[in-house]
Amino acid sequence: MRTSGSPVRVGKMDATVHSGLASEYGVRGFPTIKLLKGEMAYNYRGPRTKEDIVEFANRVAGPLIRPLPSQQMFDHVQKRHNVLFVYVGVESTLKEKFIEVASELIVYTYFFSASEEVLPEYVTLNEVPAVLVFKDSTYFVYDEYEDGDLSSWVNKERFEGYLQVDGFTLYELGDTGKLVAVAVIDDKNNSAEHTGLKSIVQDVAKNYRDHFHRDFQFGHMDGNEYINSLLMDDLSIPTFVVLNTSNQQYFLPSKPIKSTEDMVQFINGILDGTAEAQGGDGILQRIKRIAFDAKSTVVSVFKSSPLLGCFLFGLPLGVISIMCYGICTADTDDGTEEMTRKDVIDQNVSDEGSDEEQDEDKKGENSTEVSDADQEEKDFIEKKKD
Repeated sequence: MRTSGSPVRVGKMDATVHSGLASEYGVRGFPTIKLLKGEMAYNYRGPRTKEDIVEFANRVAGPLIRPLPSQQMFDHVQKRHNVLFVYVGVESTLKEKFIEVASELIVYTYFFSASEEVLPEYVTLNEVPAVLVFKDSTYFVYDEYEDGDLSSWVNKERFEGYLQVDGFTLYELGDTGKLVAVAVIDDKNNSAEHTGLKSIVQDVAKNYRDHFHRDFQFGHMDGNEYINSLLMDDLSIPTFVVLNTSNQQYFLPSKPIKSTEDMVQFINGILDGTAEAQGGDGILQRIKRIAFDAKSTVVSVFKSSPLLGCFLFGLPLGVISIMCYGICTADTDDGTEEMTRKDVIDQNVSDEGSDEEQDEDKKGENSTEVSDADQEEKDFIEKKKD
């Protein structure tokens, strides 16, 4: 960034040492990337690659609204960006809202302004000012009455109509509030089943946009490993699934999708509530998730390194077993020793009791003998007196 002439300076901070500063800027995890601009602190939430981080820094460091003064500049920018938000018109309340939205969402995409003369010839506007999004080789105009809040509309429209979905993209799509309709296929498999299902999803995303674009985001996912871990299920590919990232529910078609009509019918069933939802975020599902994650961790450890798995799980089990055996054995020995000691004590007590009885008998005999002698002595004295 220094060699490219960017005004952005790059630094690092140990949040464990400067915990007060980290708390002030809302740092809750590591690593966290922030761009500080004036009094604003922008969080980076894109892919962790050099190119994406540099683009984020340059986008946020520049002006919120970038002007497009000519058709040549407009064409150049449109070739560089797959999604383009443009404000058309002079100063207005709508432009003020557009600036507010740009300050909030510039971390995700660019915002531009242009006059009506700069726009391509195929663009027709019923009124000005207006906000447009250029994507998917066409354009769409923001309608406050149909699309609601401008910020929500921009957040939903910042993605292309059809995407290749991965774990990071799916995480970002969760902020849009849309259901994610994906074909789970193998990109390397060129069979009719895989390519046909992908084509059907692309056809629905393009030709049924007016029906579904407010509620659905379409795309495909390469491989079923990630989706299986997400759904805690074992889906065979190719298959079609609709995900609700807000509550972790998902919808599976009751029969294979063979045509565009089949997919449209299935999606309409989701909208009218006739399609059955699976999964969710209830207590049972959370318990199932904990068990599934534990099982997956153990399996992955043993698959990657069996010896390490045996050591990690065998050693604690062995120690616990030895402790349990020691505890059980110690209880038995103590009981036997206690019994033995008790028997000895009882025997001693018994012996002591016998000795005491014998002493008492002897004392009794002695006392008897003493009593007879005294009596004889008394009798002799009385006779002598007489």
